[in-house]
Amino acid sequence: MPALQPVRGTRDILPEEMRRHRRVEETARALALRYGYAEMATPIFEFSDVFARSLGDTSDIVTKEMYTFQDKGGDSVTLRPENTAGVVRAFLSNGLQQQLPLKLFYRGPMFRYERPQKGRMRQFHQIGVELLGINDPLGDAEVIALGRHLLEELGVADKCVLELNTLGDPESRAAYRDKLVAYLRDFVAQLSEDSQARLKRNPLRILDSKDEGDRRIVAGAPPMGDSLNDASRAFFDGLCRALEAVGVPYRLNPRLVRGLDYYSHTAFEFTTEALGAQGTVLAGGRYDGLVEQLGGPPTPGIGWAAGIERLALLLAEPAPEAPPVAVVPVGPAEVAAALKIVQRLRRAGIAADMAFSGNMSKRMKRADKIGARIAVVLGENELTRGIATVRDMTTGEQAEVPLSALEDRLARDR
Repeated sequence: MPALQPVRGTRDILPEEMRRHRRVEETARALALRYGYAEMATPIFEFSDVFARSLGDTSDIVTKEMYTFQDKGGDSVTLRPENTAGVVRAFLSNGLQQQLPLKLFYRGPMFRYERPQKGRMRQFHQIGVELLGINDPLGDAEVIALGRHLLEELGVADKCVLELNTLGDPESRAAYRDKLVAYLRDFVAQLSEDSQARLKRNPLRILDSKDEGDRRIVAGAPPMGDSLNDASRAFFDGLCRALEAVGVPYRLNPRLVRGLDYYSHTAFEFTTEALGAQGTVLAGGRYDGLVEQLGGPPTPGIGWAAGIERLALLLAEPAPEAPPVAVVPVGPAEVAAALKIVQRLRRAGIAADMAFSGNMSKRMKRADKIGARIAVVLGENELTRGIATVRDMTTGEQAEVPLSALEDRLARDR
């Protein structure tokens, strides 16, 4: 094992890249608040049963990808592989049923043991929203519109396409399940080992298979739309009309599914061809059965999650942050006064920095290194007269400014 290297599948996010991540997070948070979604946070790890019950014990996430371990108290705990289950657990644990409908926004790290590749790491970061308590296609339209609006605010909407499908209500899903099983029985021997097991437990999960052989078989499966009842068709028609009303373009994808039993009606993904194989940047769906599956009362819900790393890869170079003002004492006698001025500027909302040691020449080199555009030079003569020399590092022009007016002058010149 190489010494002092990050664990495989994890990586350091250095300041330059962190600016992109911060732009995604802060844009998403501000926009979510504009839509009425309040920010919350769940623990990074939960009791393993939270994910086993919600994701299903035959899903790839549970069987292959979860970071699960036994803590010192003997409890099985898991680093969260996704956050919808944690949000629903928090909804139940905190007795929030009387506050419905709830609009919630979250952000933070997730963990899955997958083969690392571009845009997919074992520790990754997501933003997401959940809307609980609304059983109406207008709720679905709002959630999707928020996702589209975020992509627009980030300047990447023209690189993404909204793919949309309906899974129907439980009655429609059951009817489709029977059709799918009847179709797949002719291909049992050709299915992957995982899909052969899923054929008995939850055949819809075969539609999520990443195995190339399974994908070729699934391509010929009957479309789910043929199994929709009137209520399911009406719900989906209402969603499509609402999306058209708010100007959100979409492309129907009848093969887009969610294999877990608690999903119903809407499934959607914003995809891009700009990231190679990792084409999904934001995805979600309606999960009306999840709260009940975790032991709560029947409660409708819909939401989405987006990978911060993938969105950051799509971003144009963010505008650089305003460089700090460099405060430069001419000699040791002026250091104490310079420290006070640095703090004054920071408290006034002006980024300021000062080299901790060295003569004036070294301190000016430090100012160049941090990209300062303005330097505040303090010598014995300046301090005696209650002024500072403000120098433009680009043009070399400088002016004497009263110390009492320094904040106002720098705020104007930045």
